[in-house]
Amino acid sequence: MKAFQIQNLFRIGAVATALALGGVAAHAGGPGGPGGPGHHRGGPTLMAPGPFGGHMGHMLELVNATDAQRSQIKAIFKQAGQDLAGQRDNGRKLNEQLAMLYTATNIDAAAIESVRAQIAAQHETASKRMSQASIEAARVLTPEQRAKIGETMKKREARMAERRSR
Repeated sequence: MKAFQIQNLFRIGAVATALALGGVAAHAGGPGGPGGPGHHRGGPTLMAPGPFGGHMGHMLELVNATDAQRSQIKAIFKQAGQDLAGQRDNGRKLNEQLAMLYTATNIDAAAIESVRAQIAAQHETASKRMSQASIEAARVLTPEQRAKIGETMKKREARMAERRSR
């Protein structure tokens, strides 16, 4: 193989590895961990998928959540993060495998596909667990609080759509 082709394969492998590592870290890192998802502006904030958007702490302030609600929601996402903590090491190992496969002398497409499928399954597990936590958290809030969050998310999406159209 020509040197140019080898360099391109290496670049593709590096990009694929970075994307996979970023996805696993985002899902398996757990909410609010230092330096991970939720670490923002000098301190951890709660992160959640679903109707709450990114920064749960900000949303809870917006809807004037009570201390009891905040405590319950924090516990819900803390538990979800703990449930997913075991995926971190496995995710790192899978990404190391993927990097080795892409940098090997011979590219083994079947092995790469196998690792990709394992990473995708891990992402699905993390996504499902975080979705469950988000549902639990939504049940802690009143219908009015959830409606206010929904309105805020619609406004945010409209602003983003306007920026994209420029």
